[in-house]
Parts: sequence; C-alpha cells; structure tokens
Amino acid sequence: MRFVIIGAGRVGLRTARVLREEGHDIVLVELDRDRVKRAREADFDVVEGDGSREEVLVDAGIEAADALGALTADLNVNFAACMIGKHFGCRTVLRVDEDYREEVYQKYAKEVDEIVYPERLGAIGAKNALLGGSIRAIADIAQHLQVILVTVTEESPMNGYSIEEVALPANARVLAFGKKDGPMGIPLADDSLETGDRVAVLADFDVLNDVRQLLVGDEVVTAAGGA
Repeated sequence: MRFVIIGAGRVGLRTARVLREEGHDIVLVELDRDRVKRAREADFDVVEGDGSREEVLVDAGIEAADALGALTADLNVNFAACMIGKHFGCRTVLRVDEDYREEVYQKYAKEVDEIVYPERLGAIGAKNALLGGSIRAIADIAQHLQVILVTVTEESPMNGYSIEEVALPANARVLAFGKKDGPMGIPLADDSLETGDRVAVLADFDVLNDVRQLLVGDEVVTAAGGA
C-alpha cells in the first residue's frame, strides 16, 4: 500500500519505519529542515513543505495514496491534512496529543476515519510493564472501554471451563481466543480454557478488576493493586 505521513518527528518517523519494514511505500511530508534531513538520511522519500497545503500533498502523491496519517504535534495542521486526504479518497488518521472536551473530540471524530493518541498508547505500554503478570492492555477503545489480553493461569477460577461457561460482567465480552502458542481467532462456545491460553476481552474500566479476578485469579489482583 501507499501511505502519506505528515510529520517526520518522533511519532511520524517511527510509524514510517514500521510501515516500511512491512513492505509498504511511504512518503513523508515535513516542514522542519532538520527533520527533513534526518528522514532523508534514513532513506525515506520526503517532500519538504506544509502538510496542511493541498499542493504540497499533491507533490507527495496524495492522489495515488491509500491512506494519510496526519501525525504532527499541531492539531490544526493534522486536521487540515486529513480533510485534503479525505477529498482525495484516502483513509485518514488524525493524531491528537491531548484529551479534549467530549464535544470537541466528537467534532474531529466524525470527520476522520481514526484518531490516535500517542501519549495514551505510550501509557498503555508503561502500565503493562508496571503490572507484569498475565494481563496486557491492548488499546483504549473509548473513554471507558479497553481491550485487554489475558493469559489463563493455573489459579484462574475459569481454568478447565469452556468459553460458554465464562460468566463475564455485563459490561464485558470475549472478542477472541487462542490456545497456548496458537493463533488468536473467533471464540467458540466449546473452547476450553487451559493454562497458557489467551483471551481478548472488551471491558468497561469499572469491571476490569472483576474480569482479571475471574480469568486470572488472585495473582493479578495482587500485582495490579488499584490499577
């Protein structure tokens, strides 16, 4: 696929590296000359200019791009770039660095395909490192929803039970299931939970501890504290 990424700073450059490693074509758009130089030294195709201007994005090949990632630290630039990308039929991803009021968030969310919060993603990684044990946060889906990946332990109250028998709280549901060292897939009612198996769960923040207690047992409650 072909991607145009606005911003060759920390977030933009790391995203570009990951996409390039997966074999995709990347063009970076950056106004800062030092960042342009650094990105070119890393063998990226870079268009120097303001990513909120249509002519700059046309030079970057927006007409043939599959998606545009507006990943600068300037929300106004990011939003303008996304609107241009939308005009050219691209999937649009908008970077936001702060949690705005709900009405402001909704304004942007309605206009783009996806919003990403780099700081929030970094916080999830830090929380995982602090918690350790058999549970990992994958993503914050909404203000009060999170996807977590749970590894079943010997202490799990549900060890030996089937997916159908797992009585999760009302505000939680199983999204995917994988046997130990196997791929994740659609959970089946008769899949049995055994030590080392993994379960992806969508849960409201208010019931996360209940989900942890049910699928992992006392081990995670002790490790997580009040998280």
